[in-house]
Amino acid sequence: MEIKWSKGKEAFKDASSVRHQVFVKEQNVPIEIELDELDETAYHIVAYDKNHAVAVGRLLKKEKYYLVGRIAVLKEHRGKDYGNLIMKNIIKKVEELNGKEIQLHAQLTAKGFYEKLGFTSFGDIFDEANIKHICMKKCL
Repeated sequence: MEIKWSKGKEAFKDASSVRHQVFVKEQNVPIEIELDELDETAYHIVAYDKNHAVAVGRLLKKEKYYLVGRIAVLKEHRGKDYGNLIMKNIIKKVEELNGKEIQLHAQLTAKGFYEKLGFTSFGDIFDEANIKHICMKKCL
């Protein structure tokens, strides 16, 4: 297994491929919502299994925190700890960047996953792309 980081659209093909499979095809998120202008300035992380992209995430610098998003694992690779691997590498990256707080919009079905990583929820449940979400954060 291999982890690769990129910035902006550099090496974006693999990340967008996994995201398209999970969000657009599997979860019916409209393509115009899934891909956005934030991809051009974000850090992208991709996990590879035998040179095949299987899990991804996105990291954005905000004014006072880092925002994690687009965490996705291909269906056939779920349950193999790839999501955990992606998130632990993102947390490590934020620490390297001297970040003090990480926030994300968790799909409600993934709330427990993020809680195990030390994230706590705040605010009200909301719809994003017709999927129930909750804001979560972790202080470093």
